[in-house]
Amino acid sequence: QTSRSIGFEPISLLSALAVQTSRIGLVSTASTSYNEPYGLARAFLSLDHLSGGRAGWNLVTSASPVEAANFGSTGLKPHADRYERAREFAEVVTGLWNGKLDGASGSGHDGQSFSVRDPLDLPRSPQGAPVMVQAGASDVGRDLAARTADVVFTAAQTFEEAKAFYDDLKGRLAAYGREPDDIKIMPGVAPVVAETEAEAREKYEELQALIPDDVGVALLSSYLSISDLWRYPINGPLPDLPESEGMKSRQALVIEQSRRDGLSIRELARHFAGARGHWRIVGTAAQVADELQARFEGGAADGFNVMPSYFPGELNAFAMLVVPELQRRGLFRTEYE
Repeated sequence: QTSRSIGFEPISLLSALAVQTSRIGLVSTASTSYNEPYGLARAFLSLDHLSGGRAGWNLVTSASPVEAANFGSTGLKPHADRYERAREFAEVVTGLWNGKLDGASGSGHDGQSFSVRDPLDLPRSPQGAPVMVQAGASDVGRDLAARTADVVFTAAQTFEEAKAFYDDLKGRLAAYGREPDDIKIMPGVAPVVAETEAEAREKYEELQALIPDDVGVALLSSYLSISDLWRYPINGPLPDLPESEGMKSRQALVIEQSRRDGLSIRELARHFAGARGHWRIVGTAAQVADELQARFEGGAADGFNVMPSYFPGELNAFAMLVVPELQRRGLFRTEYE
């Protein structure tokens, strides 16, 4: 069983969007496992110039054996090895962006995974450097974020989970000579909003009913790094699983939710497919705003990565209903800088 979505190569897509827009940020995911730092640094810095300083790189290490098989790899590298490569990769990329790598002047890079001699054939970014985004939530992922990231994307179901992650990551920054405000932590949130709570609940149930069991279980299996989840009764509990070499933090979050809420594999798969393990809020604009405000003012988030269930409908609903409510409360800007 497999579930897939299709999409354009992201740098190409964002280059097209750069000339059609003037204000929105253009952030793309690119893997440190299947790229080289010089080429990636050049691509994102080019996008930053073409967009007038609106580009960002979401650093990932990749966690799928399927992806590994597409890049001449011998298989998925162990989690710790992927992050060590990512640490050096980010060091090289930021060195190139900041104009600090030039072999002719004795400041090239010769490391364990990479050797880079020449500077980029581009001037510095309009904003200094493209924005660095990171999403790893394991211990080594948090350290990499504390060292390199401007923005951190994370998943947390409960306020307590979100607050613990927020405090832990902010507490790591001093070790790298950084201040707490140097990083913005933006948890994912999947809102379903309508004029009334009943309408929102009805819309949510309709969306959940559209998820076929085979797609939901296949998606859940990929995030849990387990290929034989179909062997277990779909109305039974999630089995005990060995620790993943894939997405360690997401696996732990899903297992914790399944135990806490007593969910069957089918229930967990549907819930997970709808929001990929992220926080789900269903309700009116005021109810959604209340929840966002509580986490923001409670020190569990600096902002949010809004993940609509479908486009453009749910994005429009959030923009037309929730954003004005947040603006009324003084929590959201009323114009661009």
